Amino acid sequence: MEKNPTDVVIECNGVGYYLNISLHTYSQLPDSETVKLFTHLIVREDAHLLFGFATREEREVFKMLITVSGVGPSTARTMLSSLSPDQVAEAIANEDAKIIQTVKGIGTKTAQRVILDLKDKIVRQSSDGVISVPKSNTHKIEALSALETLGFVRKKAEQVCDAILKEDPQASVEMIIKLALKRL
Repeated sequence: MEKNPTDVVIECNGVGYYLNISLHTYSQLPDSETVKLFTHLIVREDAHLLFGFATREEREVFKMLITVSGVGPSTARTMLSSLSPDQVAEAIANEDAKIIQTVKGIGTKTAQRVILDLKDKIVRQSSDGVISVPKSNTHKIEALSALETLGFVRKKAEQVCDAILKEDPQASVEMIIKLALKRL
C-alpha cells in the first residue's frame, strides 16, 4: 500500500488501485497493510476516477455533494478534507452557510446552493440512520459568538469548544467560555 494525504494505492488480488482520498480519510487510515475503504467510481469521457472513504457516512455525504450543480468531485473532496462528514451534515441541516464557506473555493452562492439542494436529503437520511446529524448545541453557538466578539478566530475557537464539549457535553455557556479562554 502506498499512502499520501490526497491519494492511496491499494493492492487487491495483485492489482493496484489508485484512489483519491480526503484528509479525513487519510487521518483514519491505519499503518497496517490491511485496509478497508468504501469506494465510489466516477466515469468521465477522459478518465475513470476512483474515490476512497474511511466510512460509509463519508461516502454518502460525498455522493450527495456531487449532485449539487457547481460541486464536482474535487470540490466535494476538498470539503471533506476541511470538514468532517458530521460537520458538513450539521452545517447543511442547520443552514449554516458560513461553515461551508470556510472551505477553499466555496463562495456564498455555492454554499447556499448546497444547503438548498441537500437540506431535505440530509434530514431524511439522518432519520433513516445513515447519516447522523448532531442537534444544534445552543451553548456552543453562544460561546462561539462570545469568543468571536472577543476577537478570537472562529475556526480555532470552534475546535476548542468542540474539545470542551467532548469532555463535558452538559457544560454551560459560561463554563465553555472560561475553559476556552484558558486554552486559546
